[in-house]
Amino acid sequence: MRLAVFLMGALLSLAAMAQEKWVTSWAASVQGPYPVGNPSAQPRMDVVFPAPQSGARDQSFRLVVRPAIWGREARIRLSNAFGTNPVTFNAVHIGLQHSGPALVTGTNRPVRFSGRNEVTVAPGASVWSDALALPFVRDAGDPLLQGRKLAVSFHVAGESGPMTWHAKALQTSYVNAPGGGAHAADEGEAPFPYSTASWYFLDALDVKAPAATRVIVAFGDSITDGTASTMNGDDRWPDVLARRLHAQYANRVAVVNAGIGGNQIAGPAEYSAAKPFAGGPASGQRLERDVISLSGVSAVIWLEGINDFSKNGNAGIDSVTSALRQGVARLRSGVPGVRVIGATVVTALGSTNAAHGSPEQDEKRKALNAFIRSSGVFDSVIDFDAVVLDPATGAMRAEFVPESTTGGAGDKLHPNRAGYLAMGMAIDLKTLPLPELRP
Repeated sequence: MRLAVFLMGALLSLAAMAQEKWVTSWAASVQGPYPVGNPSAQPRMDVVFPAPQSGARDQSFRLVVRPAIWGREARIRLSNAFGTNPVTFNAVHIGLQHSGPALVTGTNRPVRFSGRNEVTVAPGASVWSDALALPFVRDAGDPLLQGRKLAVSFHVAGESGPMTWHAKALQTSYVNAPGGGAHAADEGEAPFPYSTASWYFLDALDVKAPAATRVIVAFGDSITDGTASTMNGDDRWPDVLARRLHAQYANRVAVVNAGIGGNQIAGPAEYSAAKPFAGGPASGQRLERDVISLSGVSAVIWLEGINDFSKNGNAGIDSVTSALRQGVARLRSGVPGVRVIGATVVTALGSTNAAHGSPEQDEKRKALNAFIRSSGVFDSVIDFDAVVLDPATGAMRAEFVPESTTGGAGDKLHPNRAGYLAMGMAIDLKTLPLPELRP
């Protein structure tokens, strides 16, 4: 009798595992080489990385990330996409953050790569880790896990050379000094004296989740990346959307952020470690890595275009709409069945940012929005422009202007926390491919 019960339990467990899949629960679109990019609230890093061409040298990183949903198994992707040297990572660990760089005691678990405790990633390449059980996740739907953060720690052996990174994390992470050695296994905070507002080398976290789980990718520029939102506040518009969805669908929908501050749809024509651009690669050059290669993608919300019409971009409307058409077609071919949702571009009229704010830019923005609304390229449209716009002035509503990251007047280009909250709350959830609500 006991044997029969054991076998039945084992069969049920295997059946449940067979109905699971990998889904991306956190992502950060990479750019590089460091320090090319647009970080926010970044401490001075010249003591930590004194020679950017040398990158990290015998240093340990503790990168803090917030999973959109939880699972009892996880894996991570390390990227050397814009490096010029092979990078060796060892002593890689994942643990539950306590606060700062300190971890909850007993949660820091070693990560393997093809069974080994180190991996060397070639220039231009990335690598997924082996699956790792997270014993502290007894129930992926546990409400006490909501909002908790993981710390992904690793040691760079030797010298990395130019570093692949995501500049604008708006999340504090930690690192030790050059020559500081391997401390990724430590659970205390003492080995990580320096803070950073960026993520390095790490660009995706997957969890095992039920097969019906949906993944929605927010793809775009700084207004998706979260410029002017609260540091460590998780209040970008994709974060607001994620919380709304979690309230209704619990652990069955993940929203991941694929924004890069300064990104453009149609430019630059070329991007590499030798020829970088602060806004990262053009949209078409990064769709494969930043969207299509992620796990379990169901939908993409695309909000982008204002930088194409800035003084730095100065693109014509036809080149931008053509690149958009090509990008949407690439998404549909790369992710069969994906739902692609266009989001209208918010105003920058009168911006104090020297590259933005002109009437000419605003006319191009309006033309792009007309295309997004009426071209039929997208499955549906989210009208962020209507949320942010003050019709009386054509500029951003006054209450959305003062900056939330470090304080100050704001630039009339990036919404603050209140603006992102309004954007996230305005999304009609019927536009998204969502699972059925449970009774």
